[in-house]
Amino acid sequence: MIFFESNFNTSGRKGSIEVICGSMFSGKTEELLRRLKRAKFAKQKVEIFKPAIDVRYSTSEVVSHDNNSILSTPVETSASILLLTGDVDVVGIDEAQFFDEGIISVCNQLANSGLRVIVAGLDMDFRGNPFGPMPALMAIADDVRKEHAVCVRCGNPGYVSHRLVSGEKQVLLGEKNEYEPICRHCFEAEKQQAETKV
Repeated sequence: MIFFESNFNTSGRKGSIEVICGSMFSGKTEELLRRLKRAKFAKQKVEIFKPAIDVRYSTSEVVSHDNNSILSTPVETSASILLLTGDVDVVGIDEAQFFDEGIISVCNQLANSGLRVIVAGLDMDFRGNPFGPMPALMAIADDVRKEHAVCVRCGNPGYVSHRLVSGEKQVLLGEKNEYEPICRHCFEAEKQQAETKV
């Protein structure tokens, strides 16, 4: 399904969940900001949330890699979102992979109460495994859009955020010095090369 804002009728308060996923540098946050700014332009009441852990660019804004931004509310847990979404039409959530599993229920509750919920996040971690609550959010979504970065090694569509620094922790906040988008073929070649070094 191609996404159009006109597909979502807020006058009847029909809730929905939209998920924007992909690797780092694929434009997920840019797409989230685009949808939220259009909703604001349409005079809809919008509230944006991000995990408090994400302080790479700003503590109080959602910021894309292109430095576009929108004011947001940082929260420690997904339950806080329910407490802060009083009189709104649209809820935006960035970096959903960093939230606890409760974010799935939160998004369902918001959508079931008639709100439009737009969620952006990494679908896979640096190992190529599903990341946090994102697979479940994609499963319950009314609409899922996967964005693709460009592989920095061969130019094919990016598949995964390859980590450039050592460390096995799943969550490591970083940018271009810590991660690069690479395609499936380059990712598999990288894994094989790493295995031969062991």
